Amino acid sequence: MKEEGIRNLYAKLGVETYYQLHGGEYANPHFPQVRELLIQNSHRIDYSHALDFCGGGGEVSLVLRELGFDQTQGCDPFTKSLFESNLGRPCWSWSFQEVIQGKLEGQFSAVICSFAMHLCPEKQLYPLVHTLFQHAPQLVILTPHKRPALERLEGVTLDFEDFVLTEKGKKVRMRSYSTFTSAINSTPNVSLTL
Repeated sequence: MKEEGIRNLYAKLGVETYYQLHGGEYANPHFPQVRELLIQNSHRIDYSHALDFCGGGGEVSLVLRELGFDQTQGCDPFTKSLFESNLGRPCWSWSFQEVIQGKLEGQFSAVICSFAMHLCPEKQLYPLVHTLFQHAPQLVILTPHKRPALERLEGVTLDFEDFVLTEKGKKVRMRSYSTFTSAINSTPNVSLTL
């Protein structure tokens, strides 16, 4: 299914209904660009024990496996079964809200979120990012959008940005973020700075 089709269906059906109907057949429409970005930035990201957050069909985990990193943990509330089928390993089903509420367990070398963070409601974005940074020192966002711009969140630093172009000349972006834990812990109610 083309990205434009997915966007239109998100708008028409809502994200949850879309995945209830199509979650078992989801495939990232820009997998070649995701793969290229993950490979060309492998020297900048610690893939040794990554969390494939909102992992879809496990595309990120499949690339990391190809690179020799097979300790990835998946998490997706909508495509858990597809991830498990493609990777042959368990996948958590925590939603953004459930992660904020503390369901996520463990420590990771990096959290990698592909084509999903822009779906997080703005009022949940800071608590979600804050929680993810409790579990990993690096948060990597892959997106066909300019959002979310996490560097606008207090205490979050954009470490690097990279992009590749689709066949139509659109950018697929990778952004890597870090934070100062003390800054985040001291400002728990900070929202987006405009």
